[in-house]
Amino acid sequence: MSTHTDPNSLAPHRAPFYEDVELAGHIIDSLLLPKVLDEITGLGGEYQSQEIRIGHNRNDPSYVRLTVSAPTEPCLERILTTIGQHGAVPVQHHDCRLEPADMDGAFPEGFYATTNEPTEVRLGGHWIGVELQEMDCGIAVDRATREARCVAMVDVKHGDQIVVGRLGTRVFPVGRGVDRKHSFGFMNSTVSSEKPKHVTVREIAELMRRAAQGNGKILVVAGPAVVHTGSRELLSWLIRSNYVNVLFAGNALATHDIEQSFFGTSLGVSMEHGGTTEEGHEHHLRSINRVRRLGGIRQAVEQGLLTEGIMYECIQHNIPYVLAGSIRDDGPLPDVITDSLAAQTKMRELVQGVTFCLMIATTLHSIAVGNML
Repeated sequence: MSTHTDPNSLAPHRAPFYEDVELAGHIIDSLLLPKVLDEITGLGGEYQSQEIRIGHNRNDPSYVRLTVSAPTEPCLERILTTIGQHGAVPVQHHDCRLEPADMDGAFPEGFYATTNEPTEVRLGGHWIGVELQEMDCGIAVDRATREARCVAMVDVKHGDQIVVGRLGTRVFPVGRGVDRKHSFGFMNSTVSSEKPKHVTVREIAELMRRAAQGNGKILVVAGPAVVHTGSRELLSWLIRSNYVNVLFAGNALATHDIEQSFFGTSLGVSMEHGGTTEEGHEHHLRSINRVRRLGGIRQAVEQGLLTEGIMYECIQHNIPYVLAGSIRDDGPLPDVITDSLAAQTKMRELVQGVTFCLMIATTLHSIAVGNML
């Protein structure tokens, strides 16, 4: 890190600690440059532009070199770490710093925390891409094979070489425009109460059609409101029509889907006339109990007891699914993974290759999956 502390060698505008960084790509139209400048000043630093090259055409990249300064070294470090997540990297390149994990299930102090943006680390003077990119993880490096991959905290093993600090790392934020249009934006949405819903539905349908025609997978993350609102048959149709390759849900979606198959109700409410039914509050429990007695959802289908619905279509069309449990679950169904860490591991396995994800009516599961994409 080219941090200098000799006040006599500094230009008047510079604080005692500074470093030159560069930012390249579609940094103007994607608003990355103003974002970086705001972060610098917001965190107590200053900047001076040393070089600016702005692309002439829409597809031309731009380039900026800045001197970032701060009153203290910790302040400068905070700034450089933050703007590094937006693609700003030091002009003087360094190899990434590795420390061995000293225990299972935890990173060394100061580990580099990942984003969901494409990332590279520098090893032996060469930049290598980080595989299995995921938000809120660390980076494990294999020196022998010169490979780097994201690793969840719980999966860290004693002796793993973990990237520590920001040096030797760089991020490639996806810019706005053609590429950004189909990229994943966590906690961002174009859905608005003022926007006609049929427009949004058409846009989603078109994206699903494109994804189905491509080489990737379509993942649906769904909550029980899909059943409560009478949309079960629509999701079942999507599965039958090869628009769903993976399903993530919880105990509730599967339970009320099966309840509707067995009793024609969801949470005891008739799906035909919308009224409550006698002893309807017991229907979901009786549905769970019936499936548990058979051993699982697949057994219920194979024995002819479950003959329709979302879970039936998943079994019939060999669609892999993860039902992740919670402390609120009744039963639960035998297929539910009650160990949260085991559920995360299975979900990480199945999200590989996903190019389109539709999240419906489940904030908790959607955020969990969003972190993995």
